[in-house]
Order: sequence, then C-alpha cells, then structure tokens
Amino acid sequence: MARPLYMDAVITPHRSLSERGFIVLISIVTLANVASAAVFIALGATLVPIFLGVDLLAVVIAFLVSFQAVKNVERVQVTAREVRVVRETPKQSVVVWESPTAFTRVWVEKEEDRALELKLSLSGRELPVATALSPRERAEFAQALERAIWEARAERI
Repeated sequence: MARPLYMDAVITPHRSLSERGFIVLISIVTLANVASAAVFIALGATLVPIFLGVDLLAVVIAFLVSFQAVKNVERVQVTAREVRVVRETPKQSVVVWESPTAFTRVWVEKEEDRALELKLSLSGRELPVATALSPRERAEFAQALERAIWEARAERI
C-alpha cells in the first residue's frame, strides 16, 4: 500500500531565454562579431577575429551549459513517515536527504516577506533546499513545506 504524499514538489531552475531567443541572440552576436572582424581585418589586425571567434564560442558554450542545468531538478517529498529530497538529472536520481517527518525541522532565514535561505535540519545535519527559487518563491515554498510536515505529523497522532 502506498503512503499518501503530503507534498511532492519538483523544483526546476528558471530559464529566462527560450530556444528561439537563444538563436536570435547568437545570430545578433555572430553578426556583430563578423562586422567587427571585417573592420579589424581591413585595419590589418588579423588576430582580433580569432579572439572574436573564441568569444562567440564561449557564449555558446555558456548557454548550452545553462540549458543543460535546467534539466536538473530537485524533488521534495513529505509522507507521514519521512521527508525525502531527491536530486534528479536525465541520467540518474540521487537521494540526498531522508529523515523522519516527526523530527525534521524547517529552518528559514527571512528578510521581510522573502526567504533568503531555506534548510531542512535534523540532529545537527542541514540541507539547503529550493535554492533554484527566488527569495519570494522560497518563502512561499517554506510555508507549504511546513504545512505539509505538520499535516503528515498529524496523521501519526
């Protein structure tokens, strides 16, 4: 018999640039670099286009790494028995935290209505969670996580 989940949250990093936007951006950077390279070649600076090419390659690699990071997710699950945090990539799934729901604490460092840091804690162990969220989203997630843990504990009474 499966245990009921009081929370099964999947946290993914925010991606502010779509694939179409990426293509447009790289096209503009490429055109600017080609125009600059033409000017520098006309002025006799033949090595500058090589550096412009390296610059373009670095920008492309940075965005590809960023797009790959979006595929990594963090899953937070709360049952009456345990709180579990799993880090998932397209290739593997790793449990990074398991603790009894009854003894797990949610620690939040707040500033006004924003959560600067959110951690699960148990017996001196701590794990930062929801780091991919904005401070405001992290504060909302902290409230939902505390509510889920409270509801899960209530089942055991």
